[in-house]
Amino acid sequence: MSGEKSAGSIRRVLVIFPGALGDLMCLMPALGAISRRYPGASVELMARLELARLVAGRSVVVRGHSIDAREVSELFADGAAGGARRFFGEFDRVYSFFASDDLRFRERLAAATDGEVSFHPFRPGGEGHVSAGYLKAIGGGDPQMDARLEPTPDDLAAGARVLAESNCDSSDFIVIFPGSGSPGKNWAAEKFAALAVKLAKRSEILRCADSALNDTRGGAGLNDTGARPNGGGGRCVIVLGPAESSMEPVFREAGVPVLKDLDLPTVAAVARLASAFVGNDSGVSHLAAAVGAPGVVIFGPTDPVRWRPRGSQICVLRREPIDSIEVGEVASAISKFVAQRQR
Repeated sequence: MSGEKSAGSIRRVLVIFPGALGDLMCLMPALGAISRRYPGASVELMARLELARLVAGRSVVVRGHSIDAREVSELFADGAAGGARRFFGEFDRVYSFFASDDLRFRERLAAATDGEVSFHPFRPGGEGHVSAGYLKAIGGGDPQMDARLEPTPDDLAAGARVLAESNCDSSDFIVIFPGSGSPGKNWAAEKFAALAVKLAKRSEILRCADSALNDTRGGAGLNDTGARPNGGGGRCVIVLGPAESSMEPVFREAGVPVLKDLDLPTVAAVARLASAFVGNDSGVSHLAAAVGAPGVVIFGPTDPVRWRPRGSQICVLRREPIDSIEVGEVASAISKFVAQRQR
C-alpha cells in the first residue's frame, strides 16, 4: 500500500459498510462528507446488495457492490486473493466499516490495493447521534448532517402505481410503518390500526364540513383562499415488510389498505409522496426521513438522542413501556405536520 494520495488525484473511492437500512441512513452524512472531500471522484458503496442498489444513483453514491461478493470472501480465506486484488486495486481510497477489529482482514485488504485504506468502527462509540460518530470516525470536520436520498422519476411512478392499485389518492395520504427490526421497539399493531381509523374519521369530518360550507357559499368546492380544500391527509396506508406479515390481518380487519412486497426504492417513493409518515424506531422510518417526509417516530427502549431519524420535520414520541403512548397523542402530533404542510 502506498502513501496517501492528494485529494485531487483520487478518482474512485470505496466505502465498505455491513449495516442494515437504518444504519446506512445514519451513515449518509459521512458519505456526503467523503464525496465533498474528493471532488469529482466516483464514490461507491459495498454493502448488502439491496442497500447498495438503493443508494446508488439516488445519493452521492454512483455505484453499488455486494458485500457478499467472492472478492470479499477471499480476504478471509487462506491462499491467493487474485480476485480481491483485481477488484480492490481499482480504488484509490477505501474506507472500511467492516471487520475493523479483524487483523487478518485488515492486512489482506490493505495488500489488495495500492490506495490508502482506513478502518472505522461499525457502531462508533461516544455520546450524541450515531451520524455524528461516523463523521468523527472519518476525521470529518464537516458539520453538515444532511442525509437526503432522492427517489428517481421511475421510483415515484412505481410508488404512485401501487397507491392507485390500493385506491389511495397519492396526493393526500399518510403512510404508516408498523414494524422494525425488533418486536420490543414496536408500538402495538392494534394501536396503529386504531390510529389509521381515527385519522380517517377526522379527515372525513373535515371533508364534510368543507363540502357543507362551500355548498352554502356556492363556491364550487373552494375555500377562503380560493383553493380547493384538502382532505387533511387522513387516509392511511400501511407498508409491511416480509417480517411483518403476521400484522396484516389486524389492518385488513380495520379496513386499512396494506402495501406489501415492495422493494426499497418504491417504499422510499411512497414516503416521498405521503403528506406525512408514522413509524417505530426502524430502518424504514430513517428511509422516510431521508427522502424528506415529515413524520412522527415512536420510541420505547432505544435512545432517540442517538438513533432518531435525521430531518427538520421529525417529531419523536418516547415512553416506556412503548404501549403507554396513546393513539390520541400520535394522532395530534401527525395532524400538526399535515396541517403545516398544507398551509
